Amino acid sequence: MSISESQIFSTIGQAGFTRLVAAFYRRVRTDDLLAPMYPRDELDAAEERLRGFLIQRFGGPFTYSETRGHPRLRMRHAPFKIDVAARHRWIELMEAAMAEVQLPEEVVAILRPYFQTTATQMINQDAPPPTGRSLGLSPG
Repeated sequence: MSISESQIFSTIGQAGFTRLVAAFYRRVRTDDLLAPMYPRDELDAAEERLRGFLIQRFGGPFTYSETRGHPRLRMRHAPFKIDVAARHRWIELMEAAMAEVQLPEEVVAILRPYFQTTATQMINQDAPPPTGRSLGLSPG
């Protein structure tokens, strides 16, 4: 069975998105790279925002935009230093969350490339310059 992006909400419903985002943020809360990006008292709100955004983006009610306005993802993420490592970790945790909640494969087939592309677009920091050691050169 093949579905479109706009049919994901009707396929997994609010409960599916709630389970996915909860599984993701459960991992974020203890992650050494991503957890420090979130003020501890903002994690619940961040979870609610991501859930609302995904529901809207994939065919559900427009509650996110009604309460927060246009998503403007790059602008909203600009205050956070997001590099390639953070992007990869975000994807890693979301992949684990998708596996945990056992979303239908046709849903994962749409969400996975969306998450990968969007996470890449959020990168706003250059990679650190290589050091002599990482190049296999001796110092000095």
